[in-house]
Amino acid sequence: MAGGRPKTTVTFLLSKDPVTERAGDVELGQLLMGLAADEFEVSGLCLSAQTGPATLGGGIALTRLPKPAIRPATLLADSIRKRRSLVHVRFDTDDLVAAIDACDADVFVAEHSYMAESFLRSTKVGRARLVVNTNISEALVWRASRGALGRIEAPRLRRDEIRVARAADAVGTYDAAEAEFYRANGVSAARWLDVSLPPVRQVDVAGTPRRLVFMGLRDWPPNQEAFLYALRLWPRIAAGIPDAELAVIGKKKPGAPDPVYPDGVRDLGFVDDLPAFLATCRALVAPIKTGGGVRVKLLDAIRMGLPVVGTTAAIGDLGAVYGLATHDDDDSFVAQCRRYLLDQPAAVADGDRLYDVNRTRWEQRTPHRAVVALLRAEPAA
Repeated sequence: MAGGRPKTTVTFLLSKDPVTERAGDVELGQLLMGLAADEFEVSGLCLSAQTGPATLGGGIALTRLPKPAIRPATLLADSIRKRRSLVHVRFDTDDLVAAIDACDADVFVAEHSYMAESFLRSTKVGRARLVVNTNISEALVWRASRGALGRIEAPRLRRDEIRVARAADAVGTYDAAEAEFYRANGVSAARWLDVSLPPVRQVDVAGTPRRLVFMGLRDWPPNQEAFLYALRLWPRIAAGIPDAELAVIGKKKPGAPDPVYPDGVRDLGFVDDLPAFLATCRALVAPIKTGGGVRVKLLDAIRMGLPVVGTTAAIGDLGAVYGLATHDDDDSFVAQCRRYLLDQPAAVADGDRLYDVNRTRWEQRTPHRAVVALLRAEPAA
Protein backbone atom coordinates (compact mmCIF):
# COMPACT_ATOMS: atom_id res chain seq x y z
CA MET A 1 0.00 0.00 0.00
CA ALA A 2 1.22 3.54 -0.83
CA GLY A 3 -0.62 6.35 0.93
CA GLY A 4 -3.41 3.92 1.80
CA ARG A 5 -4.05 3.03 -1.87
CA PRO A 6 -3.22 -0.31 -3.48
CA LYS A 7 -0.51 -0.40 -6.12
CA THR A 8 -1.47 -0.59 -9.76
CA THR A 9 -1.00 -4.18 -10.98
CA VAL A 10 0.90 -4.80 -14.22
CA THR A 11 1.18 -8.12 -16.08
CA PHE A 12 3.73 -8.58 -18.86
CA LEU A 13 2.91 -10.86 -21.81
CA LEU A 14 6.13 -12.55 -22.95
CA SER A 15 6.80 -14.68 -26.03
CA LYS A 16 9.90 -16.28 -24.48
CA ASP A 17 10.55 -17.89 -21.12
CA PRO A 18 12.96 -15.69 -19.13
CA VAL A 19 13.80 -18.65 -16.89
CA THR A 20 15.14 -20.85 -19.70
CA GLU A 21 15.87 -18.59 -22.70
CA ARG A 22 18.59 -16.03 -23.32
CA ALA A 23 18.25 -13.25 -25.89
CA GLY A 24 18.40 -9.48 -26.03
CA ASP A 25 14.63 -9.01 -25.91
CA VAL A 26 14.42 -11.40 -22.95
CA GLU A 27 17.03 -9.45 -21.01
CA LEU A 28 15.42 -6.11 -21.70
CA GLY A 29 12.00 -7.54 -20.88
CA GLN A 30 13.29 -8.51 -17.46
CA LEU A 31 14.84 -5.06 -17.08
CA LEU A 32 11.48 -3.43 -17.79
CA MET A 33 9.74 -5.73 -15.32
CA GLY A 34 12.31 -4.88 -12.65
CA LEU A 35 12.03 -1.13 -13.28
CA ALA A 36 8.23 -1.38 -13.21
CA ALA A 37 8.36 -3.28 -9.92
CA ASP A 38 9.74 -0.13 -8.23
CA GLU A 39 6.36 1.53 -8.75
CA PHE A 40 3.83 -1.22 -9.53
CA GLU A 41 2.89 -4.74 -8.53
CA VAL A 42 4.33 -6.81 -11.40
CA SER A 43 3.75 -10.34 -12.72
CA GLY A 44 4.21 -12.14 -16.03
CA LEU A 45 2.54 -14.58 -18.40
CA CYS A 46 4.90 -16.25 -20.85
CA LEU A 47 4.82 -18.84 -23.61
CA SER A 48 7.23 -21.66 -22.86
CA ALA A 49 8.21 -25.26 -23.51
CA GLN A 50 7.47 -25.73 -19.81
CA THR A 51 4.30 -24.96 -17.91
CA GLY A 52 3.43 -23.90 -14.38
CA PRO A 53 4.56 -21.18 -11.99
CA ALA A 54 8.05 -19.75 -11.61
CA THR A 55 9.63 -16.80 -9.85
CA LEU A 56 11.95 -14.21 -11.34
CA GLY A 57 14.43 -11.96 -9.55
CA GLY A 58 12.84 -9.57 -7.11
CA GLY A 59 10.08 -12.06 -6.39
CA ILE A 60 8.17 -11.40 -9.64
CA ALA A 61 5.65 -14.20 -10.22
CA LEU A 62 5.66 -15.83 -13.65
CA THR A 63 3.05 -18.18 -15.12
CA ARG A 64 4.29 -20.32 -18.02
CA LEU A 65 1.82 -21.40 -20.70
CA PRO A 66 2.25 -23.83 -23.61
CA LYS A 67 4.14 -22.29 -26.53
CA PRO A 68 2.57 -23.38 -29.83
CA ALA A 69 4.70 -25.50 -32.11
CA ILE A 70 5.34 -24.29 -35.64
CA ARG A 71 2.91 -26.16 -37.90
CA PRO A 72 3.24 -24.54 -41.34
CA ALA A 73 0.00 -25.88 -42.85
CA THR A 74 -2.08 -24.85 -39.83
CA LEU A 75 -0.42 -21.44 -39.63
CA LEU A 76 -1.04 -20.79 -43.31
CA ALA A 77 -4.69 -21.81 -43.06
CA ASP A 78 -5.25 -19.66 -39.96
CA SER A 79 -3.41 -16.75 -41.55
CA ILE A 80 -5.67 -16.86 -44.59
CA ARG A 81 -8.83 -17.34 -42.53
CA LYS A 82 -8.04 -14.55 -40.04
CA ARG A 83 -6.36 -12.30 -42.63
CA ARG A 84 -3.36 -11.81 -40.39
CA SER A 85 0.36 -12.40 -40.72
CA LEU A 86 1.90 -15.75 -39.82
CA VAL A 87 3.64 -14.33 -36.75
CA HIS A 88 0.55 -12.67 -35.33
CA VAL A 89 -1.43 -15.88 -35.82
CA ARG A 90 1.18 -18.13 -34.24
CA PHE A 91 1.45 -16.29 -30.92
CA ASP A 92 -2.29 -15.84 -30.41
CA THR A 93 -3.36 -18.84 -28.29
CA ASP A 94 -6.52 -19.83 -26.46
CA ASP A 95 -4.46 -20.71 -23.37
CA LEU A 96 -3.08 -17.18 -23.24
CA VAL A 97 -6.54 -15.66 -23.73
CA ALA A 98 -7.85 -17.75 -20.82
CA ALA A 99 -4.91 -16.74 -18.61
CA ILE A 100 -5.47 -13.07 -19.40
CA ASP A 101 -9.17 -13.42 -18.62
CA ALA A 102 -8.29 -14.96 -15.25
CA CYS A 103 -5.73 -12.25 -14.40
CA ASP A 104 -6.89 -9.29 -12.35
CA ALA A 105 -4.29 -6.80 -13.63
CA ASP A 106 -4.91 -3.13 -14.27
CA VAL A 107 -2.35 -2.98 -17.08
CA PHE A 108 -1.16 -5.62 -19.57
CA VAL A 109 2.16 -5.07 -21.36
CA ALA A 110 2.70 -6.93 -24.64
CA GLU A 111 6.42 -7.48 -25.20
CA HIS A 112 6.36 -7.49 -29.04
CA SER A 113 3.31 -6.35 -30.97
CA TYR A 114 2.14 -9.89 -31.73
CA MET A 115 1.78 -10.68 -28.02
CA ALA A 116 -1.15 -8.24 -27.87
CA GLU A 117 -3.35 -10.42 -30.10
CA SER A 118 -4.58 -12.66 -27.28
CA PHE A 119 -5.35 -9.62 -25.12
CA LEU A 120 -7.45 -8.20 -27.95
CA ARG A 121 -9.53 -11.41 -27.91
CA SER A 122 -9.92 -11.34 -24.13
CA THR A 123 -12.61 -9.95 -21.87
CA LYS A 124 -10.11 -7.38 -20.59
CA VAL A 125 -10.51 -5.10 -23.59
CA GLY A 126 -11.98 -1.85 -22.31
CA ARG A 127 -11.52 -2.94 -18.69
CA ALA A 128 -7.70 -2.95 -18.42
CA ARG A 129 -5.06 -0.82 -20.10
CA LEU A 130 -3.02 -2.29 -22.96
CA VAL A 131 0.59 -1.17 -23.41
CA VAL A 132 2.68 -2.45 -26.32
CA ASN A 133 6.47 -2.50 -26.30
CA THR A 134 7.29 -3.19 -29.95
CA ASN A 135 10.95 -4.19 -29.40
CA ILE A 136 11.64 -4.42 -33.17
CA SER A 137 9.41 -4.44 -36.22
CA GLU A 138 9.04 -8.02 -37.40
CA ALA A 139 8.19 -6.56 -40.81
CA LEU A 140 11.69 -5.09 -41.03
CA VAL A 141 13.36 -8.35 -40.03
CA TRP A 142 11.27 -10.55 -42.32
CA ARG A 143 11.77 -8.27 -45.32
CA ALA A 144 15.53 -8.25 -44.84
CA SER A 145 16.16 -11.89 -43.93
CA ARG A 146 13.40 -14.28 -45.06
CA GLY A 147 13.71 -14.13 -48.84
CA ALA A 148 10.56 -14.34 -50.96
CA LEU A 149 8.40 -15.30 -47.97
CA GLY A 150 9.68 -12.30 -46.06
CA ARG A 151 8.81 -9.93 -48.91
CA ILE A 152 5.27 -11.35 -48.98
CA GLU A 153 4.81 -11.26 -45.21
CA ALA A 154 6.41 -7.88 -44.48
CA PRO A 155 3.42 -5.74 -45.60
CA ARG A 156 1.03 -8.05 -43.71
CA LEU A 157 3.18 -7.79 -40.59
CA ARG A 158 3.32 -4.00 -40.85
CA ARG A 159 -0.45 -3.86 -41.21
CA ASP A 160 -0.83 -6.01 -38.08
CA GLU A 161 1.68 -3.91 -36.14
CA ILE A 162 -0.18 -0.70 -36.97
CA ARG A 163 -3.55 -2.27 -36.11
CA VAL A 164 -2.26 -3.44 -32.72
CA ALA A 165 -0.64 -0.08 -31.98
CA ARG A 166 -3.88 1.75 -32.73
CA ALA A 167 -5.72 -0.53 -30.31
CA ALA A 168 -3.23 0.11 -27.48
CA ASP A 169 -3.40 2.78 -24.80
CA ALA A 170 0.36 3.38 -25.11
CA VAL A 171 3.15 2.17 -27.38
CA GLY A 172 6.86 2.08 -26.59
CA THR A 173 9.65 1.53 -29.12
CA TYR A 174 13.42 1.28 -28.89
CA ASP A 175 13.75 3.49 -32.00
CA ALA A 176 12.76 7.15 -32.17
CA ALA A 177 12.17 6.74 -35.91
CA GLU A 178 9.83 3.83 -35.23
CA ALA A 179 7.86 5.95 -32.76
CA GLU A 180 7.60 8.69 -35.39
CA PHE A 181 6.32 6.11 -37.89
CA TYR A 182 3.53 5.09 -35.55
CA ARG A 183 2.60 8.69 -34.76
CA ALA A 184 2.38 9.38 -38.50
CA ASN A 185 -0.03 6.45 -38.71
CA GLY A 186 -2.41 7.74 -36.09
CA VAL A 187 -0.81 6.41 -32.91
CA SER A 188 -0.32 9.59 -30.91
CA ALA A 189 0.66 7.61 -27.78
CA ALA A 190 3.79 6.12 -29.40
CA ARG A 191 7.05 7.06 -27.68
CA TRP A 192 10.74 6.21 -27.75
CA LEU A 193 11.56 4.14 -24.66
CA ASP A 194 14.74 5.61 -23.18
CA VAL A 195 16.13 2.72 -21.14
CA SER A 196 19.63 1.55 -20.21
CA LEU A 197 21.20 -1.12 -18.05
CA PRO A 198 22.47 -0.56 -14.50
CA PRO A 199 26.23 0.06 -14.21
CA VAL A 200 28.49 -2.81 -13.23
CA ARG A 201 32.19 -3.01 -12.45
CA GLN A 202 34.10 -0.98 -15.04
CA VAL A 203 36.39 -2.72 -17.52
CA ASP A 204 40.07 -1.79 -17.16
CA VAL A 205 40.51 -0.99 -20.84
CA ALA A 206 44.12 0.08 -20.18
CA GLY A 207 44.96 -3.50 -19.21
CA THR A 208 43.39 -5.21 -22.23
CA PRO A 209 45.21 -6.92 -25.10
CA ARG A 210 44.53 -6.09 -28.76
CA ARG A 211 41.26 -8.00 -28.76
CA LEU A 212 37.92 -6.96 -30.21
CA VAL A 213 34.72 -8.88 -29.54
CA PHE A 214 31.58 -9.60 -31.56
CA MET A 215 28.54 -10.78 -29.58
CA GLY A 216 25.22 -12.11 -30.81
CA LEU A 217 23.05 -15.20 -31.17
CA ARG A 218 23.50 -16.09 -34.82
CA ASP A 219 20.18 -17.89 -35.11
CA TRP A 220 18.85 -14.30 -35.33
CA PRO A 221 19.33 -13.40 -39.04
CA PRO A 222 20.64 -9.82 -38.53
CA ASN A 223 23.36 -11.17 -36.21
CA GLN A 224 24.42 -13.86 -38.71
CA GLU A 225 24.62 -11.21 -41.41
CA ALA A 226 26.77 -8.99 -39.17
CA PHE A 227 29.01 -11.92 -38.18
CA LEU A 228 29.84 -12.70 -41.82
CA TYR A 229 30.47 -9.01 -42.48
CA ALA A 230 32.90 -8.82 -39.55
CA LEU A 231 34.81 -11.84 -40.89
CA ARG A 232 35.08 -10.18 -44.31
CA LEU A 233 36.51 -6.98 -42.81
CA TRP A 234 38.84 -8.62 -40.29
CA PRO A 235 41.92 -9.10 -42.54
CA ARG A 236 41.89 -5.35 -43.23
CA ILE A 237 41.36 -4.51 -39.56
CA ALA A 238 44.19 -6.74 -38.36
CA ALA A 239 46.69 -6.02 -41.16
CA GLY A 240 50.12 -5.27 -39.68
CA ILE A 241 48.92 -5.33 -36.05
CA PRO A 242 50.74 -7.99 -34.03
CA ASP A 243 48.51 -10.23 -31.89
CA ALA A 244 45.28 -8.59 -33.10
CA GLU A 245 42.34 -10.85 -32.25
CA LEU A 246 38.61 -10.99 -32.90
CA ALA A 247 36.63 -13.09 -30.42
CA VAL A 248 33.15 -14.21 -31.49
CA ILE A 249 30.63 -15.00 -28.74
CA GLY A 250 27.18 -16.50 -29.20
CA LYS A 251 25.45 -19.59 -30.51
CA LYS A 252 26.05 -20.44 -34.16
CA LYS A 253 23.26 -20.35 -36.70
CA PRO A 254 21.82 -23.91 -36.76
CA GLY A 255 22.63 -25.73 -39.97
CA ALA A 256 24.90 -23.01 -41.34
CA PRO A 257 28.25 -24.24 -42.67
CA ASP A 258 31.32 -23.00 -40.85
CA PRO A 259 32.86 -20.09 -42.75
CA VAL A 260 36.55 -19.74 -43.42
CA TYR A 261 37.94 -17.98 -40.36
CA PRO A 262 40.73 -15.48 -41.07
CA ASP A 263 43.85 -15.57 -38.93
CA GLY A 264 43.23 -14.05 -35.51
CA VAL A 265 39.52 -14.95 -35.29
CA ARG A 266 38.31 -17.26 -32.51
CA ASP A 267 34.72 -18.49 -32.47
CA LEU A 268 34.08 -19.20 -28.78
CA GLY A 269 30.34 -19.85 -28.81
CA PHE A 270 29.17 -19.47 -25.21
CA VAL A 271 31.62 -18.47 -22.49
CA ASP A 272 31.15 -19.49 -18.87
CA ASP A 273 31.79 -16.04 -17.39
CA LEU A 274 30.85 -13.38 -19.93
CA PRO A 275 31.66 -10.29 -17.81
CA ALA A 276 35.09 -11.70 -16.99
CA PHE A 277 35.82 -12.33 -20.66
CA LEU A 278 34.58 -8.92 -21.78
CA ALA A 279 36.98 -7.42 -19.24
CA THR A 280 39.79 -8.77 -21.46
CA CYS A 281 38.53 -7.00 -24.62
CA ARG A 282 39.47 -3.61 -26.04
CA ALA A 283 36.11 -2.85 -27.73
CA LEU A 284 32.85 -4.35 -28.96
CA VAL A 285 32.21 -4.42 -32.72
CA ALA A 286 28.63 -4.27 -34.02
CA PRO A 287 28.57 -4.21 -37.84
CA ILE A 288 24.80 -4.67 -38.02
CA LYS A 289 23.16 -4.01 -41.38
CA THR A 290 19.55 -4.84 -40.49
CA GLY A 291 18.88 -2.88 -37.34
CA GLY A 292 16.33 -1.38 -35.03
CA GLY A 293 14.75 -2.51 -31.82
CA VAL A 294 16.72 -4.17 -29.07
CA ARG A 295 20.35 -3.10 -28.65
CA VAL A 296 21.08 -4.94 -25.46
CA LYS A 297 24.64 -6.00 -26.36
CA LEU A 298 25.61 -2.37 -26.88
CA LEU A 299 23.97 -1.42 -23.60
CA ASP A 300 25.87 -4.27 -21.94
CA ALA A 301 29.16 -2.92 -23.27
CA ILE A 302 28.34 0.67 -22.35
CA ARG A 303 27.41 -0.11 -18.76
CA MET A 304 30.84 -1.65 -18.16
CA GLY A 305 32.75 1.07 -20.01
CA LEU A 306 33.70 -1.01 -23.06
CA PRO A 307 34.13 1.10 -26.23
CA VAL A 308 31.83 0.35 -29.17
CA VAL A 309 32.36 0.38 -32.94
CA GLY A 310 28.97 0.23 -34.65
CA THR A 311 26.96 1.05 -37.72
CA THR A 312 23.93 3.34 -37.71
CA ALA A 313 21.68 0.28 -37.75
CA ALA A 314 23.44 -1.06 -34.66
CA ILE A 315 23.64 2.12 -32.63
CA GLY A 316 20.45 3.92 -33.60
CA ASP A 317 19.29 6.46 -31.00
CA LEU A 318 22.02 5.42 -28.55
CA GLY A 319 24.35 7.57 -30.64
CA ALA A 320 22.72 10.79 -29.47
CA VAL A 321 22.41 9.59 -25.87
CA TYR A 322 26.02 8.44 -25.48
CA GLY A 323 27.84 10.51 -28.10
CA LEU A 324 28.62 7.50 -30.27
CA ALA A 325 29.77 8.03 -33.86
CA THR A 326 28.56 5.54 -36.48
CA HIS A 327 30.65 3.80 -39.13
CA ASP A 328 28.59 2.58 -42.07
CA ASP A 329 31.11 2.15 -44.89
CA ASP A 330 33.90 -0.42 -44.84
CA ASP A 331 36.73 2.12 -44.67
CA SER A 332 35.27 3.98 -41.69
CA PHE A 333 34.48 0.81 -39.77
CA VAL A 334 37.94 -0.63 -40.38
CA ALA A 335 39.64 2.64 -39.40
CA GLN A 336 37.82 2.90 -36.06
CA CYS A 337 38.58 -0.73 -35.17
CA ARG A 338 42.26 -0.17 -35.97
CA ARG A 339 42.25 3.03 -33.92
CA TYR A 340 41.18 1.17 -30.80
CA LEU A 341 43.65 -1.66 -31.42
CA LEU A 342 46.58 0.74 -31.95
CA ASP A 343 45.69 3.68 -29.70
CA GLN A 344 44.97 2.31 -26.24
CA PRO A 345 44.63 5.74 -24.56
CA ALA A 346 41.86 6.61 -27.06
CA ALA A 347 40.01 3.43 -26.14
CA VAL A 348 40.45 4.17 -22.43
CA ALA A 349 39.07 7.70 -22.80
CA ASP A 350 36.04 6.57 -24.81
CA GLY A 351 35.32 3.75 -22.37
CA ASP A 352 35.52 6.11 -19.38
CA ARG A 353 33.12 8.55 -21.03
CA LEU A 354 30.53 5.86 -21.83
CA TYR A 355 30.70 4.49 -18.31
CA ASP A 356 30.24 7.92 -16.73
CA VAL A 357 27.28 8.86 -18.93
CA ASN A 358 25.50 5.57 -18.23
CA ARG A 359 26.16 5.73 -14.49
CA THR A 360 24.80 9.29 -14.32
CA ARG A 361 21.66 8.36 -16.25
CA TRP A 362 21.01 5.45 -13.89
CA GLU A 363 21.64 7.51 -10.76
CA GLN A 364 19.22 10.16 -12.07
CA ARG A 365 16.66 7.36 -12.69
CA THR A 366 16.16 8.23 -16.34
CA PRO A 367 15.23 4.63 -17.34
CA HIS A 368 12.91 4.28 -14.34
CA ARG A 369 10.96 7.39 -15.28
CA ALA A 370 10.68 6.26 -18.91
CA VAL A 371 9.10 2.93 -17.94
CA VAL A 372 6.70 4.49 -15.43
CA ALA A 373 5.55 7.07 -17.98
CA LEU A 374 4.89 4.33 -20.56
CA LEU A 375 2.91 2.14 -18.16
CA ARG A 376 0.87 5.07 -16.95
CA ALA A 377 0.18 5.96 -20.61
CA GLU A 378 1.32 9.52 -19.98
CA PRO A 379 1.34 11.78 -23.05
CA ALA A 380 4.49 11.29 -25.13
CA ALA A 381 6.95 14.17 -24.95
